[in-house]
Amino acid sequence: MSRVPSPPPPAEMSSGPVAESWCYTQIKVVKFSYMWTINNFSFCREEMGEVIKSSTFSSGANDKLKWCLRVNPKGLDEESKDYLSLYLLLVSCPKSEVRAKFKFSILNAKGEETKAMESQRAYRFVQGKDWGFKKFIRRDFLLDEANGLLPDDKLTLFCENRVEINDVEPEVFKEMMCFIYTGKAPNLDKMADDLLAAADKYALERLKVMCEDALCSNLSVENAAEILILADLHSADQLKTQAVDFIN
Repeated sequence: MSRVPSPPPPAEMSSGPVAESWCYTQIKVVKFSYMWTINNFSFCREEMGEVIKSSTFSSGANDKLKWCLRVNPKGLDEESKDYLSLYLLLVSCPKSEVRAKFKFSILNAKGEETKAMESQRAYRFVQGKDWGFKKFIRRDFLLDEANGLLPDDKLTLFCENRVEINDVEPEVFKEMMCFIYTGKAPNLDKMADDLLAAADKYALERLKVMCEDALCSNLSVENAAEILILADLHSADQLKTQAVDFIN
């Protein structure tokens, strides 16, 4: 969430009270989408509650939030047995929770979005939690060839995600404030990567050097490439040099 000065509204919109000062608050959101095609859909098992899951996806290679789609071809329970149920599942999450809105649709034979359903608010996700629609689409409508939703017996689902992103996680912020007031960061080794990003953002050069030292001492075959990307992203020259030397 960011707060930056914003100009007053245009004259034609300022018929109400006029403030001496103002603030514009913007909640940062990352948007991304995912398409999932289920081949030979008519062969899906007919049992109520049967589950099919997509592969995992995220907003990008460096995003630690991993999602997947979950389908119940014949509904989730007795109430929804005549429907296809569709859910968004948070598979892994380094944070305590995230807030997200989502939109599901089916791509027809022409590749056009149809039968779209969208969450009406931002839902709170924790790892292993899913949200979605128990009655996403009636099975008889989906299976009717005249509707063109299963070309060549393929069901193609399209998901659009909007996920709120926070600049600094609470535990990282607490550690940063501890450093600001005491000059120490007791949990530095556990969160050096996140603290490096925070130190770079808030121009805490000494903390940034401490993070680089901690990350340098923990370089390994498994994390060298990731640390190199992190160092480049946050202009951590010492760490970048060490990572390049390690890789070479």
